[in-house]
Formats: sequence, C-alpha cells, structure tokens
Amino acid sequence: MKFISWNVNGFRACLQKGFPEFFENIDADFVCLQETKMQLGQADFHPEDYYEYYNCAERKGYSGTAIFARKELGEPLSVQYGIHGKHDDEGRLITLEYPTFFLVCCYVPNAQNELKRIDYRMEFEDDLREYLLELDPAKPVIYCGDLNVAHEEIDLKNPKSNRGNAGFSDQERGKMTELLDAGFTDSFRYLYPDKAGIYSWWSYRFNARKNNAGWRIDYFILSNRLQKNIQDAKILTDVTGSDHCPVELDIDIEL
Repeated sequence: MKFISWNVNGFRACLQKGFPEFFENIDADFVCLQETKMQLGQADFHPEDYYEYYNCAERKGYSGTAIFARKELGEPLSVQYGIHGKHDDEGRLITLEYPTFFLVCCYVPNAQNELKRIDYRMEFEDDLREYLLELDPAKPVIYCGDLNVAHEEIDLKNPKSNRGNAGFSDQERGKMTELLDAGFTDSFRYLYPDKAGIYSWWSYRFNARKNNAGWRIDYFILSNRLQKNIQDAKILTDVTGSDHCPVELDIDIEL
C-alpha cells in the first residue's frame, strides 16, 4: 500500500498549484493532508474513487486535516475526529480504523515564536501519545502528518542556530523521543539512519528552498511491529505547491 502525507498550507490554494495532477499521478491508497485552512464544502475536489474525510477548525482559514481513502479498500470500520473530545476545535486529528491497522492523520500545534504555546503543545503531545498507546494493543498504528519537530540535528540544516526555537526545542524533541521509546518507529530514519540534507519544510524567506535550508518535520511513525513491513519511506522534495513537500510510505500490509 502507498500512503502520502502533505501539509498543503491551504488546500484551496494548493489545488491551484498542481495538486490534482499530483494526486492523479501518485496513485496512492491514502492521501493525508494537514493545514487545509478551510471549512467543509470550500474545496472543489472530489476524486470519484476515494472517500473523503475532513476535520476543520472552528476558526476559519486555520489548521485542519483531511484524508482521501481509496474506495476499493472498503469503508473504514470507524472514523474518529479529535482525541476523545480533547483538542477538537482546531481540527487536528482524524483516525480511520481498518481491519488490520489504524491510520492517524495529525497536524501537531506549532509552539510559536518564543515558545509562547509550548505548554499547550506539551499537553497535546502527552494526550496524543496516550491515545496512540490506547490504539496500539488492538492493532498496529500508522501515524502521519506535520509533527512540527525536527527530532535530531541531522533533521535540519542549521541545528546550532535553531536550538531552542519552535520545532527544535529540547521540550519538543523530548516528546518525540518519548513517543518513539513507547514502541514506535520513525520510518524514514529507520531505513535511512544517516541520510542528511533531506527535508520536508522550508521557510518562504531567505530563498530557503532554493538553498535547501530546510527541516524534516513531516513523518510516518509506525508501531514497531510494522518495521518488517516497510518497503520504502520517501520525501518528495521535487513536489511544489506548499512550503512543505509530501512524504510517502510504501508498506506491505493486508486488509
């Protein structure tokens, strides 16, 4: 199966920047989006062979997630939005349950300048980890999205100058370590432990993308028992349309 995750930084804008062609060409089983920045019905994109699931923020033009799931695989057994009633107002989480796995699409809150939202970020991380650990005993989890953290120094171009900034604070990196230590695997780093210079987000400032001064903050995180099923994990750096690029997981998993 092929899974795609992409922070589109405004789905309606991305639709005007080649998204439909990308979607058709990539031919994925699941396409998970973050930062859709829209309300239901505002995006004119309805691929006939896919089910559509949206979780929109109450605040207009902010946050939001979506999943397109191939109909040929059947409807999910269940669909859940949010985390047991928590963090629901910003549209940050969608969970699809299938017979052999859970798919969780997430847009983790940004800690913001001077880490002014770090306390909320830490609360979100703890609730999310607890939620994933509730799902995991029942069936393995495929957790993806813009997780808004570069875990290790290899995951961003300028670690020294960014130490302590949002996305590379000790607190955020520590929460990622806690999640991985709890029984989960960073699929890209599992396959490519030493691969440097591969990023999924670049600032719009300072010609960052042209100079590849980026961060790897978009992930597919899997239950450890799926390690043997991973076929490839890719970062599609040539795909434009957002300040992020899509990331891909190819995995041998049956329904």
